[in-house]
Amino acid sequence: MRHELWVDPGGLDTFCLSGKHGDEARTLLESNSKLIWTCNADSYFEAMTKYYKFRGYGVYETNFPEHDKKSYKELEFK
Repeated sequence: MRHELWVDPGGLDTFCLSGKHGDEARTLLESNSKLIWTCNADSYFEAMTKYYKFRGYGVYETNFPEHDKKSYKELEFK
């Protein structure tokens, strides 16, 4: 699934799914926020790993690997 990284004028990130699954998150963005990066990932864990790499945050770790490493297909996202 495609993910989007938005940055508001204050420099705060919003990293969300593209399309209908990210609609609710994007409604919270300030009107002059900018889309600065996109990526494709098959799971939440993969998306966050790519986001951390893009931002230079180091290695992404999760407290919920049994859920976060499931593919979106397994979680029935469409």
